[in-house]
Amino acid sequence: MSPAATRGDQRRAALLEALDHQLRDAGPDARLDDINVADLSRRAGVTRSAFYFYFENKAAAVAALMDEMEDDAWDAAGLLGGDGAMRDRIETALRTVVEGWQRRTHVHRAMLEARATSAAVRLRWEQRIAAFVDVVAALVESERETGQAPPGPPAHALATALLDLNDRTLERIVRAGEPDAPDQDLGHDAHLEAVVHLWTTAIYGRTTTP
Repeated sequence: MSPAATRGDQRRAALLEALDHQLRDAGPDARLDDINVADLSRRAGVTRSAFYFYFENKAAAVAALMDEMEDDAWDAAGLLGGDGAMRDRIETALRTVVEGWQRRTHVHRAMLEARATSAAVRLRWEQRIAAFVDVVAALVESERETGQAPPGPPAHALATALLDLNDRTLERIVRAGEPDAPDQDLGHDAHLEAVVHLWTTAIYGRTTTP
């Protein structure tokens, strides 16, 4: 890698780190529009024009910040193919994802805003989710082929519905810190148990541990 490329990577990384700090410092009441690109660039030690060299807009920068967190989500997906009872694997995978969101709700809150306002970011998000849908659909098909799970809706449709459930659950967690957020008294553990129940019964049609 050339020195110029290395410097470019460092500037881009510095901008993403500055964005992460800006979003965290802004608090749950802030919006992406409140982030000033000039202030962000100064915090990163680069020029304002450098920001727009790497990112089309703030929404694109948030999407790039989310890309850096994708490894955690793939690690969680990998847990579905591990050893032990499937219910335990599903619960472990879901808890891994939820805990990751709880650590960085400021980033995910910005991502919710970015995907609502940017068609490009929304497409990028949907492509990311589609990859996870494929993993879950393959799991469902495998469980059906071995007789562990009964026949049911098309595996891809079922996986899509389950990932939609996850998306809404994670949004609820992100919004929990906002004023007047609905269901603020609903415990995360109780809600997560319900999500695990829905996953296992949707796949296996029963509540006993497969």
